[in-house]
Amino acid sequence: MITRDAVIARLNTIAGPDGATPLGRSPALSEVVIAGAKVYFSIAIDPARSQELEPLRNRAEGLVREMPGVDSVIVTLTAEAAPASSGAARASARPAAPAGERPLGPKAASQTKAGVPGVTHIVAVASGKGGVGKSTVACNLALALAKQGLRVGLLDADIYGPSMPKLLALSGKPEVIPGRRILRPLVAHGLKVMSIGFLVDEQAAMIWRGPMVMSAIQQMLREVEWGELDILIVDMPPGTGDAQLTMAQNAALAGAVIVSTPQDLALIDARRGVAMFRRVEVPILGVVENMSSFICPHCGGRSDIFGHGGARDEARAMDVPFLGEVPLTMALREASDQGEPIVVRDPHGPEASVFMDMAAQLAGVLGGTPRLRPAPRIVIE
Repeated sequence: MITRDAVIARLNTIAGPDGATPLGRSPALSEVVIAGAKVYFSIAIDPARSQELEPLRNRAEGLVREMPGVDSVIVTLTAEAAPASSGAARASARPAAPAGERPLGPKAASQTKAGVPGVTHIVAVASGKGGVGKSTVACNLALALAKQGLRVGLLDADIYGPSMPKLLALSGKPEVIPGRRILRPLVAHGLKVMSIGFLVDEQAAMIWRGPMVMSAIQQMLREVEWGELDILIVDMPPGTGDAQLTMAQNAALAGAVIVSTPQDLALIDARRGVAMFRRVEVPILGVVENMSSFICPHCGGRSDIFGHGGARDEARAMDVPFLGEVPLTMALREASDQGEPIVVRDPHGPEASVFMDMAAQLAGVLGGTPRLRPAPRIVIE
């Protein structure tokens, strides 16, 4: 059985970031979390030394991985990002060059944060609070991007409330690739999908502390065979806590899409989400107003249950792009509940058209025209 004391003893055989204090006794070492045969911990560092201390991270991970009974280890370097100046915040809020001015390519990713091999752009879909339909937007936006010819993956990073298994009617556990200890994502409608919901029982309560949540997100991001992707959409947990900071500080995010309803209570939290991403210098790619208006399925009349236009006005006030309004309709709700997203069920309907338009804008902001997939190659054996 793996114990915390045994892991600490192992880490005491190497020096911590200061080059003198054993890592196991260093104040830079986080809580060591052990979940079955998995071990998670982080090392706090000066962000300016991230490349210099990467060998320390590798060494610590290797030492613990060699311990009997350990199947996998996740070690992350963490740092508190310095506040961005107002000028930097405004710069990060502006979209990248328009479509056609630069290709979808690796140079678009941050040069100071680790990317995911084979993945060109990582885009977070986030919200300041829960209950605004962020997962539904993330799922349909990913499918709309795929319909425009891009290679798309979808990571459900909402550890406490994973929605993708339900939204995409996916079940079963991801296959472990022999000899590599990484997972092969499930596939739905052309999307490569990974979710904690595939790994735990549907009824299980995820009573996990922050370090375990952060480590699980890192593992799903980096220990999955994503292959070659143009865009990886990350459905973030609601709020501005550990999970969001982990993703923003440790992954080369191309930017974030903020989802909100038009009501004032939701917009307050949307502002916090924008402020958080600006603080860690992640560009805001756009704001989406979800549940913008209710369309009656009987008479076609429109009712602004949560108000209307609030997210558009906020986007203008914060000087960030506004991507569009998603209506609240019975068709959209039923499609989501039945595991057949509206972009798949009714690709030419009014709801799907909204997502297709947002996907086109997003692809343009990221700097490229969607590439068409090559025709299938037929092999006769």
